[in-house]
Amino acid sequence: MGAIRPFNARSLVLSVLLGLDPPVLPARSLVTLASLFGIAPGTMRTALSRMVAAGELTVDGDGYRLTGRLLERKAAQDIGRRPAPSAWDGSWVVAVVTAPRRAIAERRAFRTHMANFRMGELRPDTWLRPANLDPPPGDDTLAVVCGPLDGADPAALVRRLWSLPELADTAVDLIRRLDAMLPALADRRPEALPPTITLAAEVVRFLRAEPLLPPTLTPQPWPPDELRARYHEFDVALGRTLRHAVRR
Repeated sequence: MGAIRPFNARSLVLSVLLGLDPPVLPARSLVTLASLFGIAPGTMRTALSRMVAAGELTVDGDGYRLTGRLLERKAAQDIGRRPAPSAWDGSWVVAVVTAPRRAIAERRAFRTHMANFRMGELRPDTWLRPANLDPPPGDDTLAVVCGPLDGADPAALVRRLWSLPELADTAVDLIRRLDAMLPALADRRPEALPPTITLAAEVVRFLRAEPLLPPTLTPQPWPPDELRARYHEFDVALGRTLRHAVRR
């Protein structure tokens, strides 16, 4: 999956707001955070103005708030922090693109949309997953059906769609790194925020991509489940440190 690139002003805003509920902070708090990452106040204010113009943020009495497609991304991210639904009747969701042709930007946006619904790509324009999660909505460019699959071994199909060993190994590594970083948050020191926010962004990105498969289709115990529990503890400590820093 690759490491998180160093934050610029925009990526810092996204990483912080995507982790908050509600996803909003005053400008002064974002400027304070930016200073911890070596980002100048003017650079942060310019980035905020550009994000508002691009429809990524709105401004209200509470500050700068996520909006637009980023809310779908946040919803997908929040779902990834909860355990996968265990109830599954064996049905699958299959989504097939029916549009004859699409621009490159449309294809990229569609792939992100499918990823947010944790659909696996079997082949170009054909996506599917076990139906233990809500399916993506169909429209005049996407046909979506749900039901049992004949002639396909579910476990073998899952292995074609996702690399389970790679997901497990990545989760184990992230758990180790969370455990090593957690003591840095104990004293609520502002200088602990840059490395811990960076690690939090990496964990959240992984959990957003992790497919939330039914437990019967993954090895047990499944390391991403332990990562979700461990990240909750880390996120609580990070939130305390973050609130302390912006109040100062």
